[in-house]
Amino acid sequence: MSEYNYIQVQKEEKIGYLTLQHSPANALCQPIFAELNDALDQFEGDPEVKVIIVHGEGRFFAAGADIKEFTTVENGTEFQKMAETGQRVFDRMDAFSKPIIAAIHGAALGGGLELAMACHIRFAGEKTKLGLPELQLGLVPGFAGTQRLPKLVGRSKATQMLLTSDPVSGREAASIGLVDAVFEEDAVLDEAKGMAEKIALKGAVAVRNALRLLHYAENVGEEGGKMEAECFGEVFESEDAKEGIDAFMNKRQPVFNDR
Repeated sequence: MSEYNYIQVQKEEKIGYLTLQHSPANALCQPIFAELNDALDQFEGDPEVKVIIVHGEGRFFAAGADIKEFTTVENGTEFQKMAETGQRVFDRMDAFSKPIIAAIHGAALGGGLELAMACHIRFAGEKTKLGLPELQLGLVPGFAGTQRLPKLVGRSKATQMLLTSDPVSGREAASIGLVDAVFEEDAVLDEAKGMAEKIALKGAVAVRNALRLLHYAENVGEEGGKMEAECFGEVFESEDAKEGIDAFMNKRQPVFNDR
């Protein structure tokens, strides 16, 4: 794996680990987006990696964007370009062909929460703080936070979170649908690993198409049924589908070869 300045990329068994390493709070900056995009290239082209876990080193998952970097921006046009760069990476994650799990501890604020929302599955610590505090700085979220948050928690709750800048705890985040499950802070990464191991047992062809369909349903709507039927036929032709059906008929565990 490549060497980076702000992230660490590793793989273990069939799981790829993407660790934010930008002390002290893993704040997101433009170089991080470039490194994230490069890491996604590596994972996408590596058939051994079937699931990706994103987490942060130290006390936080990612406690916002790098505000110091904002002070170097000269005008609104440059600021817009920064937002568009982040959105391209997060949109890529949202539509990625391999599952991405966010293991969130400590805090996921501002850009950190936007990163978490771009992942397919989110686990968090019970006391983790999650929120979009940009209005407190006289700003608005720039990495599509205003678009993803209401899809997860509803427009009313998203409005409240944005306009008050108040974070929610991991426990409340689970109750409103912002995260999928909560655990003790020191157990989050292990729980995410357990989920990743379970997903990694599935055939890559079916997983890729399932993610494609879920993304299609969210972004296209009524055309999703047609796309699902097309994918259903495509997946049926795969070796994994034949293996899965045979295993079911013969009451054994399937062994998928990702073909």
